[in-house]
Amino acid sequence: MNYLNTQPQFGIPGERFVRAFQPGDDFYEALIETHVGLTDEQSQKVNARLVLLLANHIGDLRVLREALAAARKDS
Repeated sequence: MNYLNTQPQFGIPGERFVRAFQPGDDFYEALIETHVGLTDEQSQKVNARLVLLLANHIGDLRVLREALAAARKDS
């Protein structure tokens, strides 16, 4: 059984966007901005913290295991 939702879920509740991909683009822009001015080591630490924060937010170990497997696939 699949628990991991891989369909785009970006958005702000109650807010409509002109283009369906805009919220994903907005997240990508924010992610890139987070790394501006950081060294490679600092960026790696930020990424590690982000993974742990989001994993804690998700909390469902079944979803997290699927995400880990999906992320590793084809690596």
